[in-house]
Amino acid sequence: MISTVLTWAVQRRLASIEHIRRYPHEVQQQVLQELLRTARPTEWGQRYGFGEGLTAREFAQRVPISSYEELYPEIERVLRGEANVLWPGTVQWFAKSSGTTNARSKFIPVTRESLQEGHYRAGRDMTALATLHYPDVNILGGKTLSLGGTHGPNPFRPADAGSRVGDVSAVIMQNLPAWAEFVRTPPLELALLDEWEEKIARIARHVLTVDVRVLAGVPTWMIVLLRRVTELAGAASILDVWPRLGLFLHGAVAFGPYRELFRQLIPSSRMHYLEIYNASEGYLALQDEPDSEDLLLLLNHGIYYEFLPQDQWEAAEPRAVGLEDVQLGRSYALIISTNAGLWRYKIGDTVRFTSLAPYRIRISGRTKHFLNAFGEEVVVENADAAIAAACAATGTTVRDYTAAPIYFATHDGGSRGGHQWVIEFTQPPADTSQFAEVLDTTLRQLNSDYDAKRHRDLALLPPHLTMAPAGTFEQWLAGRGKLGGQHKVPRLSNSRELLEELLGQLRK
Repeated sequence: MISTVLTWAVQRRLASIEHIRRYPHEVQQQVLQELLRTARPTEWGQRYGFGEGLTAREFAQRVPISSYEELYPEIERVLRGEANVLWPGTVQWFAKSSGTTNARSKFIPVTRESLQEGHYRAGRDMTALATLHYPDVNILGGKTLSLGGTHGPNPFRPADAGSRVGDVSAVIMQNLPAWAEFVRTPPLELALLDEWEEKIARIARHVLTVDVRVLAGVPTWMIVLLRRVTELAGAASILDVWPRLGLFLHGAVAFGPYRELFRQLIPSSRMHYLEIYNASEGYLALQDEPDSEDLLLLLNHGIYYEFLPQDQWEAAEPRAVGLEDVQLGRSYALIISTNAGLWRYKIGDTVRFTSLAPYRIRISGRTKHFLNAFGEEVVVENADAAIAAACAATGTTVRDYTAAPIYFATHDGGSRGGHQWVIEFTQPPADTSQFAEVLDTTLRQLNSDYDAKRHRDLALLPPHLTMAPAGTFEQWLAGRGKLGGQHKVPRLSNSRELLEELLGQLRK
């Protein structure tokens, strides 16, 4: 009975989803006006003249585009408890992000509005779409197993102030409405444990007898949990433990390199996969069609979007375009203004549009997370697709990887460069040279700039592979205090700093 009521309630969101498909520009203008009206009395709103009737063009002319570092002075004041700086009132919760573009942690404000109108509204949208597309799973008839991070006291305030910081997943879980707690597992005291080895072990024991129908989380950690549950149960497959398992809601990292591994772990034709784009800054997009990996941009969830073309990424005075001016196939850096007080904020992610009616995207990489040491402009989307192709061709799977330039390869007299890939396989390929060849060939097919540099080995030599033993990347994360939660290894970098750390770890 309760599941029937919940299903009816969440499916009411389908009309809202259809509305943003049909009227995207009108919806975005309403969001912008609401943001400006609400933030008008804040210090930021007074500084830039927020008010009734401010157009999108005037907003863009008045307010500068800001990176986290540029906005940090105001964010730090919010962290320390000052009210009405970027958003009305005092903010108590902050999402702590590892910041894949640099080593320093970021603290992103999480307001009541961003939780209710963003994360939770989008969660209901995802549930509504899942019940629509996969009624046979009856996802609300059982439990959703969600893996989250942890949270702790805000280090910028006294411990008794009640302010907390943590992984965005932990912030969301801690503040979930009662109805959501009814359909999820494990209980919060296990889900929010700090020590990941203990967390995985205790959660695995707890969920052995739970009717799990949906998985939600980061693929890397879900793999670890599924294996632990299967071992504890002495089962041949996870489906022997959870026979009604039918859906995995995944995000945070590209799923391509993990797809085959999940098929092996969950050998069922009725197992479905849907991607979400949920960041510390907000819930931005979700996969709304089961037969397409494109993500529907969420336009009425407290976020106003602008898009920075690639030729503006490093401009002194960057010029963004609005939703109505984006073009298919081009890479844009996301610029967002949110109901958590982030104004024209450069989130660091890049996307390309695959559809303009409705607006659907694919995540293409990071503005500072790509390989472009020799003009090759390889983005994470290219790398993930090439890794997936190489895995398929050699019958293997990859647990984690990173790549960086070989500047002026010494073995070649210093005339040409290359890329070094450190890869941790779950099962090493029988022929690593074939893996490297398919990786290279796929990158050349996907990226004309890379292909031009690789032509006759004129500027770039073939990829150089270094195989890493099991646990290499986990050890690296643990050594930096970033094991678990939303933390992940940067896939691509123009610096060899991370790669040299990993190589040094391998030599020990």
